[in-house]
Amino acid sequence: MSSRRKFLSHGCHLGMASATLGTSMLSLGVAQRAAAMTPGSYKALVCVLLAGGNDSYNMVVPIDSDQYNEYAGIRSDLALDRTSLLPLSGSTPSGRQYGVHPGMSALQSLYDTGDAAIVANVGTLLEPFDATAVENGSATLPVGLFSHSDQIAQWQTAVPDARLAQGWAGRIADITNSPVAAGEVSMNISLAGSNVFQSGNTSNAYSVERGAEAAPGIAGYDELGDFGDIRRRMIDELLAVEPTHSLKREYRSRLRNAIDTRATFIEALATAPEFTTNFAQDPFSSSLKRVAEVIGARDALGVTRQTFFLQVGGWDHHDDVIEKQAALLPRIAEGLASFRNALVELGVFDEVTTFTISDFGRTLTSNGKGSDHGWGGHHIAMGGAVTGGQIVGTYPELSAASPLDVGRGIYAPTTPVDAYFGELAAWFGVAPSDFDYVLPNARRFISPETQPRPLGFLG
Repeated sequence: MSSRRKFLSHGCHLGMASATLGTSMLSLGVAQRAAAMTPGSYKALVCVLLAGGNDSYNMVVPIDSDQYNEYAGIRSDLALDRTSLLPLSGSTPSGRQYGVHPGMSALQSLYDTGDAAIVANVGTLLEPFDATAVENGSATLPVGLFSHSDQIAQWQTAVPDARLAQGWAGRIADITNSPVAAGEVSMNISLAGSNVFQSGNTSNAYSVERGAEAAPGIAGYDELGDFGDIRRRMIDELLAVEPTHSLKREYRSRLRNAIDTRATFIEALATAPEFTTNFAQDPFSSSLKRVAEVIGARDALGVTRQTFFLQVGGWDHHDDVIEKQAALLPRIAEGLASFRNALVELGVFDEVTTFTISDFGRTLTSNGKGSDHGWGGHHIAMGGAVTGGQIVGTYPELSAASPLDVGRGIYAPTTPVDAYFGELAAWFGVAPSDFDYVLPNARRFISPETQPRPLGFLG
């Protein structure tokens, strides 16, 4: 068996050894202190999960003749026509030039105006390694390297060697907020229901809706008219009774809190200023519109820090990559552009950083119909604080003989998620002393005290 095949086999089986690891490595005790956030300042992180594994080598493509030819030769039937690619202004420090998918003209504009950057070849890594370790199969790998469930979780937990239920935004909330009081809205807002990213040891996300409903509630509780009044009064009277059974008391408490929190959220949302930006009607743009509205209500909610989580599915393209991305990628670019415009209207574009994550990149090689599970991939960061118009990290030199190719066109990442997330966390206000709790693997790659923003895409 070749060394690269051993590497792939090792990656697929390593996860089984860690299946029993739980949350013991993140004890509740370390969370009981407050992070030093600047009083009166507002910042928000907006995480966009492209669930399924985005084929980002067709999102950002080299357009230099030699590298494009390598790309086209490796991708074969998956390669985009060079003349269709939308060139990005400038070049990388190595002098290379890149373009984006032909359906992402809005991303091209965001990049060229300095409002967005590309973070190249990011992936989960347990520890630094070199090409020799990849070649001989001696590198220590993350749990379940090519597994959807493991990798989609690791991008949210930033813990590559254990299966956890706590994410790094949840851990930020653990150290940023005192426990949320009854009827108060969490700093973590989800447009995708329960998620790992925003789940902490002492904190959780508050789920909201993108439509007219705004936030989930008891069916008919807010219905107008006599029957609605009767139903609401009956529910309130039932919840006013203190049950003797402990489980019933807990259920009553949670239901009452959910009702009160929804009322708080709806009331706060009504204070958000209107903006004139037009959003498309697709789920992604509609979700971003809701995020903008919630940010507009930040003062009424009484928050100076917020995180938001959105999920866009449909990226597991084992077939029809070209056709499916032609439908999906424009929606992402156009949604981000509309979101940018709404934030500018609200006067908070400098205070909000939006970034993408995905399970993994995909194989550069074709399976005859599409691409398969890979490792490193490229991502988008957008915001007024983003030093845009640049590709940060290292976009690999594409070659059939690349040392980063661990088999079947799977490129090992050159940028660990820890550097990507570390930069976001430092900008958000996470103190160096809190990095070990928020990003437990980060010190293997970055120094929170001396270089917390190693990629340089956030000012």
